[in-house]
Amino acid sequence: MKVILKADVKGSGKKDDIIEVSDGYAKNFLLKKGLAEVATSSGVNEIRQKKNSDAFHKAENLKAQRELAAKLNGLTVPVSIRAGENGKVFGSVTTEKIASVLGELGFEVDKKRIVTKEPLKNVGEYDAEVKFSEGVTAKIKIVVSPL
Repeated sequence: MKVILKADVKGSGKKDDIIEVSDGYAKNFLLKKGLAEVATSSGVNEIRQKKNSDAFHKAENLKAQRELAAKLNGLTVPVSIRAGENGKVFGSVTTEKIASVLGELGFEVDKKRIVTKEPLKNVGEYDAEVKFSEGVTAKIKIVVSPL
């Protein structure tokens, strides 16, 4: 019997998978517990359309991330912060501060996506990466200057 899974079932498949199982397993376990529904032609069609739609949206999202990464790549981000006479910063420049400066420049980037190699505790230039997804990154330069 062909069924469409409504939830992940260990050993059988993931949600929205169309699987072939024995009649007894389908009737006595999957259908009875509400983990699956009988695979009708309309249900199978709906699942295929949903998967195609998800793939399309994922591709569009990846395309937008690549475009943003291309715009950000090589960008110099000026960050002003209070510092002492010897160039030591009071506290450190956080990824939240960098994200807010990028927002002012017109780039909406989540602070969790910004990765610095070291804490930014002195005045100077630093390299950082903005990681959007697997394989999509942008390298930026952060220039820390005193107020």
